Amino acid sequence: MNLPEGAAADEVPGVAPRLRDLRRNRGLTLETAARRAELSPAHLSRLETGRRQPSLPILLGLARIYGTTVSELLGEMPPERDAVVRGGPLGAGAEADGWRYRQAGGSGRAMQALRVHVPYGTESDLVRVHPGEEWLYVLEGRLRVALGESLHDLEAGDSAHFDSLTPHRIAALAREGAQLLFVHTLLQSSAAELCLGNGIHRL
Repeated sequence: MNLPEGAAADEVPGVAPRLRDLRRNRGLTLETAARRAELSPAHLSRLETGRRQPSLPILLGLARIYGTTVSELLGEMPPERDAVVRGGPLGAGAEADGWRYRQAGGSGRAMQALRVHVPYGTESDLVRVHPGEEWLYVLEGRLRVALGESLHDLEAGDSAHFDSLTPHRIAALAREGAQLLFVHTLLQSSAAELCLGNGIHRL
């Protein structure tokens, strides 16, 4: 989602300064962080100043690079040891670039869980590759999951569990989009960070 120059970015409040602070705390220059995320330095700069809103795939990539979670990037930080996350309407969560999502698990864990609304046509030409695993479960709607050369059309009640090193993309097949539960592993070690260098994933 592009914003006019000087416009306030209110879809994901507070995420811009957190992106900047996390990058600086990790000792990464704008150019290095942008290269690892396969973004241009200008694009990352706009994200850090709030002139452009990050999509969920970009937030996932930056969270992996910075060794944190999407929930923490969004400022959603429940007590780490609280095992229960109360439900609520998906609209009560955050929205960026057509994605709507809310936390479905605790922070500081080896896995991160989100409830996600995927808008129609999302990621039709976006392929991602990165270390880890992903699991998704379709709650409503129809979803197309591309894994390598294989295409899979999922209905409500269907799920997919795959190695994230398999090139993958997802797209909602109906104009009302699709609702899903999404769980992925979060890699925070220095070795994992090295795996996230140039050419590992495309956002």
